[in-house]
Amino acid sequence: MRCTLKLLALSTALLAALPAAAQQSAAEGNWLVRVRAVNVDTANKSTPISALGVPSGAIHVADKVYPELDVSYFFTKNFAAELILTVPQKHNVKVTDSAIGRIDAGSFYLLPPTLTAQWHFNPEGTFRPYVGVGVTYSDYSRVKLSAAGINLKLDDNYFGPAVQAGFDVQLGKQLFLNFDIKKAHVRSDLKTDAGVKLSRLKVDPLLVGIGLGWRF
Repeated sequence: MRCTLKLLALSTALLAALPAAAQQSAAEGNWLVRVRAVNVDTANKSTPISALGVPSGAIHVADKVYPELDVSYFFTKNFAAELILTVPQKHNVKVTDSAIGRIDAGSFYLLPPTLTAQWHFNPEGTFRPYVGVGVTYSDYSRVKLSAAGINLKLDDNYFGPAVQAGFDVQLGKQLFLNFDIKKAHVRSDLKTDAGVKLSRLKVDPLLVGIGLGWRF
């Protein structure tokens, strides 16, 4: 919890400093738009559901690959803000161990827009590494989950910290190859239709992406 609060505080401070830091880049445009293919590797941590004989970590949200669009604005040569977007993504859910065996529990859709503040270490070189810190907003929708005849639901939304690291490799005047890795804090309470909390899901995905970017 302390680490979460520190990351959120740092993200807030960095984002609050953006207007004061704004200045025109002398050599290149301020905008960088990337498209990536992203592999989502979920942490699959969950608290037990004693009433259903489900142990800790038995609720699994499936990994997947999806497309991602992100838009960066450079306030200085080194300092940028990045908005990371996709469409709502469907995730299948299984219970891998329980008193009644393995269960296909259904699915839900997750929309996880992320905003980060980044520092670029070599902004005028061919190889341009960066790190970032920010916040992820998790919006859950179209939840169709059930177990042992009980319909289940998730909290509608959740804010959590995110950290990232990556690099751009300049291929041409405006074209870049990008590799990016992020860790996002994505969680939700699993509840009955009556609102009784059964488990805490910790999806906390590791997102590894590769793509192309255009600077203008």
